[in-house]
Amino acid sequence: METNKKATGEHGADILFSRTVKAGQRIYYIDVKQNRKGEMYLSITESKKMISGEQPEQQQVSYEKHKIFLFREDFAKFREAFDQAISFVGDEQGEAEARRDSEDAIKLDLEF
Repeated sequence: METNKKATGEHGADILFSRTVKAGQRIYYIDVKQNRKGEMYLSITESKKMISGEQPEQQQVSYEKHKIFLFREDFAKFREAFDQAISFVGDEQGEAEARRDSEDAIKLDLEF
């Protein structure tokens, strides 16, 4: 798990803080970035390992990535909707057991 790194990524945005959440075949990257105007925002990336090819010697590994960018002015609305969605799933299906992929497993606690 990386945290508090300062690097320049896509579009010249500086990464000020980063967390990695490993969840089975998926990895989630939660980065706090800063644009050239000094405004901070969240960049959330889902990376999923994809294996193509039927024979082991012909298999190729690639990663499918999806990103969302969440800006500070939208945090409260996003958090409210996110909390409602989690509550709905919990009410319908009960609480899920936490997945432990490694000793580095973390509890994701969203505080804005």
